[in-house]
Amino acid sequence: MTRALRLATIGVYGFDAETFAAALDDADVGLVVDVRQRRGVRGPEYAWANSQRLQALLAAAGIDYRHRKDLAPTTELRQLQYAEDDRRGVGKRSRVELAPEYARRYLTEILAAVDLDALARELADGPPPALLCVERDPEACHRSLVAARLAAEHGARVTHLRP
Repeated sequence: MTRALRLATIGVYGFDAETFAAALDDADVGLVVDVRQRRGVRGPEYAWANSQRLQALLAAAGIDYRHRKDLAPTTELRQLQYAEDDRRGVGKRSRVELAPEYARRYLTEILAAVDLDALARELADGPPPALLCVERDPEACHRSLVAARLAAEHGARVTHLRP
């Protein structure tokens, strides 16, 4: 029997390694599900969030790690979002919402291909999970689309962790 799914989301921007680990600990997260296509972050202040360093940080905190590339947007979709960011005059780190066309295509091209029933069971049966990407605000990131679909279709209780 699976338990009710409790799900967090978290981004990298706005955190440092210490506050990131503390936010996960405060939320009782036991598994980080990395939904990035490329698991690197530019800039020395976020070097801790690059894949191997992040995994070492999480292991030291007793938090499991899983990469779900099937939940990541394609390069083409990311380019669509970047073009909309340019049109609006915002940078990736200051974006506050997703482009409607990006969200529509992510839902139909990426998320529709994922077995959400299996994902919900997997996440509910394991340690409390958090979906990880880079954007500070979940509204500016595809992780919010995954979380919203899990809430709507599987009753997930979602908490967005922010710096």
